[in-house]
Amino acid sequence: MSKIRRILVVRTDRIGDVVLTLPMVDVLRMNYPDAYIAMIVREYTADLARNSDNIDEVILYDRNGKLIPFFEILDIIRRRKFDVVFLAFPRMRLAILMWLAGIPNRVGTGYRLYSIFFNKRVFEHRKHAVKHELEYNLNLLKAFGCTTVKIEAPWINVPHDTTEKVKQKLSGYGIDTSSDSLVIIHPGSGGSSCNWRIENFSRLGKLISGISNTKIIITGGKGEEQLVRKLQNEIADNVVSIANEFSLVEFVALAKLADLFIGNSTGPLHIAAAVGIPVIGFYPHIVPMSAKRWGPYTDKSVVFTPVNKPYDCMDTISVEDVFESVKEILKRKIKC
Repeated sequence: MSKIRRILVVRTDRIGDVVLTLPMVDVLRMNYPDAYIAMIVREYTADLARNSDNIDEVILYDRNGKLIPFFEILDIIRRRKFDVVFLAFPRMRLAILMWLAGIPNRVGTGYRLYSIFFNKRVFEHRKHAVKHELEYNLNLLKAFGCTTVKIEAPWINVPHDTTEKVKQKLSGYGIDTSSDSLVIIHPGSGGSSCNWRIENFSRLGKLISGISNTKIIITGGKGEEQLVRKLQNEIADNVVSIANEFSLVEFVALAKLADLFIGNSTGPLHIAAAVGIPVIGFYPHIVPMSAKRWGPYTDKSVVFTPVNKPYDCMDTISVEDVFESVKEILKRKIKC
């Protein structure tokens, strides 16, 4: 293990997945302080990796949404002569790439047909959701003999200049982060989970807007612009909407400036948890989507699930119960 000098971590899916993989890099740096650590990610999540102090190089897996040609990306990986690769999001193409690149230690799941391309295998079915996604990721490191530690928020840095830029943008919306309590509502999930209905977010937003010195920011990703505008129009008071107006790193800064994030299971929720602010999340009882695996990884969270288990009707989550949690969280902020 002492000869490990060049390390690669692979996570080529979505924002939340990358957020929950970044702690792997921090633990690797603890185990191998002098190693060169690179990470392969999608282009649209790359800024999360670039923002890490413990990542020396970010390698893109695609350009403008299209995968980099097989032999081109193979050449990129091969020339870097990595000693070990950890595949947190294994796929056949990735497994073959790492094998052909000649990386001597290839760590990945032991339960897929393409597991034959890994020589350090972890036999865990993530779909059973017996632990959190972040913990599944860290278990890949244990399989390689790394010492792991308990991960606590925050684990994403917020650049000072980006924070100041976001403060200026918010000022243009009439929001003063030094005096206003700021609540982010993110009503979408990018199709990754079962959603709490927009009508429930609307009722909740109207209740929150009645709290003095409280401003609501409604956020959304690409394709959610209409949803965001609809919710803004329905809440009306003390609310602004931001959909596709902030870069990914700017959203990280926005989350850090907020006092509370409310949303479905989605990448922005994991960003909020990772920067250390209180989070309220809505989750179904469906095992692969459950809070057990995908909940906010922080002790500053409140998770709501359907009352009528096992039928998974998200509408059974009470707006009034959620509002009580909102008031309690904001009250603690005022006391502090």
